[in-house]
Amino acid sequence: MDLPGPRWKKGKDGKDFAALAAANPMSTIVAELQAKLRDSEAVATLAVHTRDAILEVGKDQAKLLNCASFGRAVESAGAERQWFQLGPEEVFFLCHALKCVAVESENKARMGAPELWDLLASTSEQFPEMYRAYEHLRLKNWVVKSGLQYGAHFVAYRHHPALVHSEFAVIVVPEGKAFGTRCGRMQVWSELLCVLRASGSVAKTLLVLTISTKSSELGSLDCLEQMIVHERTITRWIPQQCREQQDKSCREVSSNEEQEHTSGGVVFSYWGVVLSFTVLSSLLVYKLKF
Repeated sequence: MDLPGPRWKKGKDGKDFAALAAANPMSTIVAELQAKLRDSEAVATLAVHTRDAILEVGKDQAKLLNCASFGRAVESAGAERQWFQLGPEEVFFLCHALKCVAVESENKARMGAPELWDLLASTSEQFPEMYRAYEHLRLKNWVVKSGLQYGAHFVAYRHHPALVHSEFAVIVVPEGKAFGTRCGRMQVWSELLCVLRASGSVAKTLLVLTISTKSSELGSLDCLEQMIVHERTITRWIPQQCREQQDKSCREVSSNEEQEHTSGGVVFSYWGVVLSFTVLSSLLVYKLKF
């Protein structure tokens, strides 16, 4: 069964959002944001009790953060400065994967990527697999947002959420002894059917990201490179739709066969007329001679 394509939103003035997204690819926006944040030496302050971070940026960086759909604007500090609230996966991605944001604690102590990983992993047991799934999709230029309202871990957008609806409801399923009791998700048919129903009712394809690792210690940043992500899309098999598609293909095959038979009959009739005309002409010439 073919997966549905992107559902682009429609602008009030009839603007073509698909063409706008094609002219401004997400990879270009993120690369420009990365360069701007590096040049400005951006620093995010981590709030330990919420695991979120507050990033103060200038007007240009704020525009790019909005275009790349990182975090959310929480307050403006005048015309030139603005604060953004970043989730734990977002701040670690900007710090570790893009290396464009430094992170400090509430007491202004700088934190490297290993220290930040240790802190986030210690405050949330699921952070290692959640971040690995987030990074996997973000590095493929998908915009990743929380999927809590859809009963999923994340939702994935082809471009900015203002331009297109999300295509995938993402469920993260860890596998292996290192993840302990967190490995029980999506192993019961009733749960799988419920998730499929929920994602299908909001026009999203269910994407299951299975995270496996050989490492036995997830509290260290070194385990990140050993995590392997397997992608699986799951769709409901609807007999009526499949039967209609099969009937349609059968009708097309029959129509093609009829056309071939008809064209063959026309060709045969044409040569039959020619042969008959030749025979009659020969007889007429024979009679004239005698």
